[in-house]
Amino acid sequence: MAGWRFGLPRDSDDSVLVYVVSQRPQSAILLTMSENAKSKAGQRKNRFTTLSGLPVERLYGPEDTRTSATDATDDKIGYPGEFPYTRGIYPTMYRGRLWTMRQYAGFGTAVESNQRYRYLLSKGQAGLSVAFDLPTQIGMDSDAPLALGEVGKVGVAIDSLEDMQMLFEGIPLETVSTSMTINATAAILLCLYVAVAKKQGANLAKLSGTVQNDVLKEYIARGTYIYPVRPAMRIVTDIFAWCKDNLPRWNTISISGYHIREAGSTAVQEVAFTLADGIAYVQAALDAGLGVDEFAPQLSFFFNAHNDLLEEIAKFRAARRLWAHIMEERFRAKDPRSLLLRFHAQTAGSSLTAQQPENNIVRVAIQALAAVLGGCQSLHTNSMDEALALPTEDAALIALRTQQIIAHETGVTNTIDPVAGSYAIEQLTSEIEGGAKAYIEKIDALGGMLRAIESGFVQGEIQKAAYAFQRAVESKEQIVVGVNEFAAEQERTIPLLRMNEEIERSQVARLQALRAKRDSAKTQAAIAELARRAATTENLLPAILAAVEAYATVGEISDALRRVFGEYRESVVL
Repeated sequence: MAGWRFGLPRDSDDSVLVYVVSQRPQSAILLTMSENAKSKAGQRKNRFTTLSGLPVERLYGPEDTRTSATDATDDKIGYPGEFPYTRGIYPTMYRGRLWTMRQYAGFGTAVESNQRYRYLLSKGQAGLSVAFDLPTQIGMDSDAPLALGEVGKVGVAIDSLEDMQMLFEGIPLETVSTSMTINATAAILLCLYVAVAKKQGANLAKLSGTVQNDVLKEYIARGTYIYPVRPAMRIVTDIFAWCKDNLPRWNTISISGYHIREAGSTAVQEVAFTLADGIAYVQAALDAGLGVDEFAPQLSFFFNAHNDLLEEIAKFRAARRLWAHIMEERFRAKDPRSLLLRFHAQTAGSSLTAQQPENNIVRVAIQALAAVLGGCQSLHTNSMDEALALPTEDAALIALRTQQIIAHETGVTNTIDPVAGSYAIEQLTSEIEGGAKAYIEKIDALGGMLRAIESGFVQGEIQKAAYAFQRAVESKEQIVVGVNEFAAEQERTIPLLRMNEEIERSQVARLQALRAKRDSAKTQAAIAELARRAATTENLLPAILAAVEAYATVGEISDALRRVFGEYRESVVL
């Protein structure tokens, strides 16, 4: 039998290790070792799975990564910066430049949010990430009856160019990368941002950032939609076309799997449905007359960084590899930049617990590490108190420091893709890729993502996954520390951010004062021109920009489009 044994050299009293070479064939030895290693005797439970339910073997070896289903040859893994980009989209990755550290922030009024942005920038944050309140997200002004009680609660209230100027007061937009989490009203908020940049005298060609602009996931998982699916897609492609000529460095969409995962999907579903959305956007842009390499280099993605460290690392690698193949084989993209899956990650809000909230610091650190080892381009780390309220300044700083510690103290940024070649990682990467491909093929068979959404297929799959996970928590098959196990006898309280009720009254008063002092004739003419364009196939962005510069409000512009496009009514999926 091969193995290390203690031996005694002929001329010495010192014992040494001697490797005894077996005469048995290597394949037979490996088979025996594999059988012994994968025996389930003495295990804590009969079946181990990832957080998403993928089976996890006791041990992985070369035989696991050489099957037809999970082939992990060198050609498939590749090198960083080379097709199929499994190991990263840039040759140097974090040895050349660290990811952009963003903290998603926005609450109350524009003035308060501006103060938080300046604070975070002063502490080393490299980019802004703007959260908008619910009325802004669904195209309602702060004084709309349905906005009552929601103004400034989950993000900053933005009604007009006046608010947007206050939001970015003292922040030079030419030098800061800004990500805006906005979808149904993305075109309006982008034009407001451009209008502020113009007032600052900025060169629009130098503006960098992202507007989320992913309406499909709103119908799937999040719900802040306004218009029916097809006119909403028209607005998306209008943004693509307008930015191509006016904002060449701007990421025109952040195709979001984050909210799909937050709704309860598995890791495989997150990759599959996100990339299927991406396919739908690319096809819509092609149908609108754009060339694939005219817009694809500015597509970006947004993924969830969840608790299962190995599964999450593998998920990011699988998504990157699969997207490169989709763009090359399905859409015949020629520009290498069109093949790159550039992604922002955010730690999993749904994993945060109100019980023992300090535990969330640990969860977020592990999730952030997964995003970094998975090769993200930018990252937001949630604050420990977000299961209870909007984050306090101190909690937001701890979340930012978490990223900085990973970047500068752990050593994981010193070599590119340090997990490559791990049997477990490579097998999980291939398994997630294969599962996502199977879903995409099924969606294709249904007639594409729009049809799959309209039929309720995607929503139904997520609901089933969410139900299965909840059952696992309730049965304690899945342990959530501090919730269904290791509960504290007496919960500790932590400081929380409390919103002042005066915020809504002051925001409404400012909005009404704006309406009284603006040039109403000019505003109404701009809105009329937007409505005219909406009834044609002309690009909407020039008219929206003219309207915001005439101090038309988010609600007024959205209402003009509602009158032309109508509103979406959700069908119930059981």
